[in-house]
Amino acid sequence: MRSRRVLLQFDYGMLRDVALNRSDVERESAKLFRQIKFDDGFILAIKLRRSVMRISLYQVDAFTSRLFSGNPAAVCPLEEWLPDRTMQAVAAENNLAETAFFAPQADGYLLRWFTPTVEVELCGHATLASGYVVTNILAPERRAVRFETLKAGPLNVTRDGDLLAMDFPAWPTEPQAADPRVFAALGRTPAKGFVARGRTLAVYERAADVAALRPDLAALRRIPDASVIATAPADDSVDFVSRYFAPNHGVDEDPVTGSAHCVLTPYWAARLGKTRLSARQISPRGGELMCTLRGDRVTIAGRAVLYLEGTITV
Repeated sequence: MRSRRVLLQFDYGMLRDVALNRSDVERESAKLFRQIKFDDGFILAIKLRRSVMRISLYQVDAFTSRLFSGNPAAVCPLEEWLPDRTMQAVAAENNLAETAFFAPQADGYLLRWFTPTVEVELCGHATLASGYVVTNILAPERRAVRFETLKAGPLNVTRDGDLLAMDFPAWPTEPQAADPRVFAALGRTPAKGFVARGRTLAVYERAADVAALRPDLAALRRIPDASVIATAPADDSVDFVSRYFAPNHGVDEDPVTGSAHCVLTPYWAARLGKTRLSARQISPRGGELMCTLRGDRVTIAGRAVLYLEGTITV
């Protein structure tokens, strides 16, 4: 305590928010004030400043080779984990479809993803963006990175020139009827409907049908955990098109959804009779993906572009 008292004497002129009597001190939380009692009974209370952590932030447009298209993701590399509530607050502040956080673990990283409202089990474009940050910025000598996850298992991202390829699980459709309320909310009845990993897959006959969808997002929000992938065969240079709506997860329409292609790839591979597929997500921003079915795994590949690099304080 003696050395603390000397420090206060030297720095007294620089102190802010000083309370000079007992009543002022007692009105404040002990977490906010440090109290020093002198020999004559005088109490000096110093308001403690909240410690500030600075975290690197990268915003990457994923599944595109052009800025201002694809799906923007925020990526925050960490030295150690923040509290969950802090990561969720950062994601809400970023207000992007996903914010990815990763911290070192063994020879790779542990990776987690947050929308503005919830943590999710898997996110493709933010994984691609994280792989871009590691192999192009943090460790450009690396050509591959392994991410461990809480629910989706290990995910590997490899870089070949400007192309990034992700190793993801395949999620085939399940023998379960889709909720007709979801199709009603889409405003257009699909030719076929399925369920896969809790997502509704709505299959239309033409790409124009998918492009024309104007879903009732309020109605989708009233269906617990509803999210829907709308897809159709393409009529140009790619094999199929899609859109993805997830208002219950804080994302009305996702610009480009890597995880949706864990469902789309096995479906279209079986329907078209081939394992290598090209895809386009026809949201307003749009994006391009190359998908390969490998048994119970899917390779999802695309490009990424760095838009922003900075620092946040929490």
